[in-house]
Amino acid sequence: MVECTGAGQELGRSGVVPGGPVRVGKGAVWALGLLAAATGALESVVAPTLPLLQRELSMSPAQGAMLSIAMLITGALVTPVAGSLGDRYGGKRVMLRLMTVVAAGGLVSSLAPNPAVLLLGQVLEGAMVGAMPLSFILVRRHLSTGESQVAIGVVSGLFVGGGMLGTLIAGPLAEGLSRHWMFAVPTCVIVVATLCVHRLMPDDPPAGSTARIDWPGLALLSGVLLTLMLGLSMAPEIGGRPLVLGALAVLLALLVTGWVLVERRSASPMVDPDLVARPAVWRSYVVTFAVCVGTSASMYLVPQLFAVSGDGYGFDAGATDIGRYLLPAAVAGAVSGPLGGIAARRFGSHAVVATGIGVMTVTLAAMACVHTEVWHLVVGKTLVALAGGVCVTAMVVRTATAVDQGSTGTATGLVLVARVIGFAAGAQVSRAFLTAGTRPGTETPAESAFVTGFVIAGAVTALSLLAVRTVNKPAAWRHRDQARGMTTP
Repeated sequence: MVECTGAGQELGRSGVVPGGPVRVGKGAVWALGLLAAATGALESVVAPTLPLLQRELSMSPAQGAMLSIAMLITGALVTPVAGSLGDRYGGKRVMLRLMTVVAAGGLVSSLAPNPAVLLLGQVLEGAMVGAMPLSFILVRRHLSTGESQVAIGVVSGLFVGGGMLGTLIAGPLAEGLSRHWMFAVPTCVIVVATLCVHRLMPDDPPAGSTARIDWPGLALLSGVLLTLMLGLSMAPEIGGRPLVLGALAVLLALLVTGWVLVERRSASPMVDPDLVARPAVWRSYVVTFAVCVGTSASMYLVPQLFAVSGDGYGFDAGATDIGRYLLPAAVAGAVSGPLGGIAARRFGSHAVVATGIGVMTVTLAAMACVHTEVWHLVVGKTLVALAGGVCVTAMVVRTATAVDQGSTGTATGLVLVARVIGFAAGAQVSRAFLTAGTRPGTETPAESAFVTGFVIAGAVTALSLLAVRTVNKPAAWRHRDQARGMTTP
């Protein structure tokens, strides 16, 4: 990478560079990585400490459930909007404002005296997911194609690594100091990392569009995502309420139809339907969703299987033991991002994703058949985390390089939305299987419920190979873009 020095730095700040974009040094990329790690840590501190929060704040089960998904809902709503605004007005400019909201959310959460205030903090923190497509805009704007692929992997991997770190430090901080510090520490790192990004990353020029924000399209897209996330949050209980399920399905269909119609008629749509309709793009979303369903199912089922003490199965493990068993998978998830970026650059995203899906499918099927020893699940969970992370990173890289630079944030933002929805769907469907498989009068699911969950997760993952088959064929769309005068790499 070439460092910005002297006059190059001055030109970089203004976004005007003769002969091409400003190149950035490793410090700027690592600043983005530090920000990703800090946001990943802040995102993950609630899950392992939810029982403590419920106890200290006298939260009801319903409040606890809402707290656990509030950030996912906000992230799903904010991410595509942040990516679209970053494409229009510059990734760095939008990122700095977004991180101000996230830091405010972390401060609110750290000082929260009651569940309502803590929920508000989590809603604000959820905006952090929008930083990922903005990071991809910046590295693609300032680095070559090969370098940007690796940088995307580094940023993605450090986000996952930060999540691992947050899971490990949340309990000790909450129990050793107080619950306030588990929010305050990563928030302080976010502030420092944001200042580093502001100092080290050159400004990226806005697209120069004077079009107004597509408020109707934004409202309808938010409605689509909110309805979908609401339906997923109710999945384990919604089977007994067919009228509610039908109403949500009808509402979702109406919102999607209205959104497509509005965006097609808009002079400056928030998300161009033609962009989403590209085979290389929408198939990336399908693959990402399916892979994340499989990854999330294993994330939910494996700890439950460690903890359960059933008739001839389960290990009756405590929280400390479970954390130790899951550590190899967390490390694998952290290195999967850089590995996915390097592999996509070396072998192509098509080969990387197909291989990763194959590994995931075989591993999930193996865990369904063989789970009688701790090491069976430790190895299986590690392989799923590694393969799933590599697949998602390769899909982000593929999507970023399949569109013109002015659409990077929008396209990759929707990949991350597919990731969020896939994780939510996998966890909730797995929870539904365990709930349905719980013996009457007990709280212990039958072993067959875990087997079914692993089998379904493997089947969903395997089916994504149908989309992978043509995910590497954007040629027709390249010709159409060239005919319109667009630049597609």
